[in-house]
Amino acid sequence: MITPNSEFRTDAKFEGLSFEVSSKACTPRRVSPNSHKAGFYSGWQWQEWQGLPYLTCDLLGSWQHGFFTQQCYPHTPEQLVAALDTKATTYRVKQVHGNIVLTPEEITSTKDQRSSLPDGDGILASGNKQSPWVASADCNPVLIADITTGKVAAVHAGWRGTAQKIVPTAIARLQSHGSSISDLRIAMGPAISGEVYQVSETVAVEVGKSIVSSAESDILSALLQLSDSPVLEDSHPGRVRLDVRRVNAIQLQQLGIKDSQIAIAPYCTYQQPDYFFSYRRSNEKKVQWSGIVSR
Repeated sequence: MITPNSEFRTDAKFEGLSFEVSSKACTPRRVSPNSHKAGFYSGWQWQEWQGLPYLTCDLLGSWQHGFFTQQCYPHTPEQLVAALDTKATTYRVKQVHGNIVLTPEEITSTKDQRSSLPDGDGILASGNKQSPWVASADCNPVLIADITTGKVAAVHAGWRGTAQKIVPTAIARLQSHGSSISDLRIAMGPAISGEVYQVSETVAVEVGKSIVSSAESDILSALLQLSDSPVLEDSHPGRVRLDVRRVNAIQLQQLGIKDSQIAIAPYCTYQQPDYFFSYRRSNEKKVQWSGIVSR
């Protein structure tokens, strides 16, 4: 088992992936057939806060950010932000598996009116030292940054939110605030991998509608025919395995975002219980937090 603070060997193995690595760096050399294209992987680094491990992505190296692990539970974003920037202000929403993306101003306005967090699954921050956070336990945590404006976003993308295009919705909001597609950098953190995420064919079709244009009865077949398909066949009738992060990546590609602008963490919440909570694995309502600070 690779630990966050160990010196890695160049022949280290981690849950079916072979890494070509140096100290505190993970760069996949070989991936399973269901995994993402090698071009989607950027450098991923283990960091520590108060002796607790969390991940950062080289693609977002100009921003303070982190994908935190189960060891950081039950610390809240208001506590975890100290690992990133002690002067930053945190923002979060009541996650509902939808496609609502809010700004800090919208969050603050709603809280002032009803003293509770507003419903949402994404936060766009454009002011200085604003820090949006999302929680996940198998769903895809997505951090987005603009290299020109310094704006950032945090998105919670489960299968329902992905079916509703929550990540493209966040991109659209960034564009409405002055961002250009070519300036965006997107990092997807640890989530359940497609090779173990068994879902009904109905769920796969619902998600697949977001990336293929076919008659509903043909969507599953169209998905299976895609290059580097986000769907794998399953031995159980009426079931398939679904790679939600791959679907998110295809949605981004369809917006004109290049592979070099996207990074996907080579970690699976379900298969790596030493560092990540997984609702699918344990049925416990415990989460990892992911956050980023705007410039």
